[in-house]
Amino acid sequence: MNLQELETQVASGQIDTVLACIVDMQGRLMGKRFHAEAFLEMAEGETHCCNYLLATDLEMATPDGYASTSWERGYGDYVMKPDLSTLRPVPWLEGTAMCLCDVLDHHSHAPVPHAPREMLKRQIARAQELGLTPVMATELEFFLFQGTADEIARGGFALKPISNYNEDYHIFQTSKEEYVMRPIRNHLRAMGLPVEGSKGEAEAGQEELNLKYAEALACADHHTLAKHGVKEIAHQHGVAASFLPKWHQDRVGSASHVHQSLWRDGANAFFDPDRPHGKSRLMDHYMAGLMTYAAEYTYFMAPYINSYKRFAKGSFAPTQVVWSVDNRTAAFRLCGEDTRGVRVECRVPGADMNPYLAQAVMLAAGLKGIEEQLELPAVFAGDAYADDDKRHIPRTLAEAREALLGSDMLKAALGEEVVAHYARAAEWEIEEFNRVVTDYEIARGFERA
Repeated sequence: MNLQELETQVASGQIDTVLACIVDMQGRLMGKRFHAEAFLEMAEGETHCCNYLLATDLEMATPDGYASTSWERGYGDYVMKPDLSTLRPVPWLEGTAMCLCDVLDHHSHAPVPHAPREMLKRQIARAQELGLTPVMATELEFFLFQGTADEIARGGFALKPISNYNEDYHIFQTSKEEYVMRPIRNHLRAMGLPVEGSKGEAEAGQEELNLKYAEALACADHHTLAKHGVKEIAHQHGVAASFLPKWHQDRVGSASHVHQSLWRDGANAFFDPDRPHGKSRLMDHYMAGLMTYAAEYTYFMAPYINSYKRFAKGSFAPTQVVWSVDNRTAAFRLCGEDTRGVRVECRVPGADMNPYLAQAVMLAAGLKGIEEQLELPAVFAGDAYADDDKRHIPRTLAEAREALLGSDMLKAALGEEVVAHYARAAEWEIEEFNRVVTDYEIARGFERA
């Protein structure tokens, strides 16, 4: 939807509300609901939001320790600058459209460096300086549970999946869930998102939504809007969609794999038909960067305590930093072997990732690999879960945070202040978890300790 189309639909009464949204650290939409006529008055200008929106946790708490904003500094404003190229309808909300906004400093109007959308834009610009265009695709895995999220919370989180058995590629079981999944596909497609399809995933009540590849920023926008839409549409149909990576220790987790390639002059620069697997030297260097710096950027793939429960043997989630050809036990899977669609799939990110941050840091690592002409290790064959000699993905959030803090690569690519900002976010998650007494501790030790 362009601005003229919005003006026409507002004048006809088809649209009366516009959501102006930023993307927060957790990858959620935050912002304001404008009367559509008021939005049109400011659409090419700006509005404002509190700067604490890029320094909160999942509970919207305001932790201390951030240099960018604090109680001492008074929690001032950021500028929300509408990106009118993202204007689109929200078909599942009556009379509503949406526009994503970039986040600018209130005084200088410079982009806020730790804003997720800006972080990705900076890495895209690095690639463009090399004549390359990053192209990405993400997979959204999630669970559907009986009852709305509010009802589940009131019931003490006694979670009951929408189905009773593994529904991976299962047509009959997913037919029973079409009352939720069909409107999800159709509404998101009507919103302008390139939805290709959905399928049952490898657990009871687990779904996967697939979006067509796009240039990196558009891919992250599509992912964020789709995730938001899935939650809202599921709620409208009396169920809850959860992107928690691991809701039960005996159940498979939810991932968000990221497919990556670099294009030049409209063609996939990762493709070279004269080399093994059809991958170019450029792809080798990019993949080598992904692997070399994997531990340093893992925090952005797995930002919470729960994220690391997903990395388990025999679960289709990776544990070892290896690459392989069409092998789902590896952290990095080469897909589209010997075709023009050759690409690398990173299987590390969980469903809780922020796609802007995940894509930004993987681009940073891959571009560093190209700059340094890093050599790609030998291809791995076999069961990566059985090979303990390889580098293990960080096992805890604390381990990932330490690797992040020690990353000269990310400090150079993102800025030291940005690395410190997200390291504080990780530290806060650890502090909050460590002070809580869990149900597990009580059940295990109440009588026996």
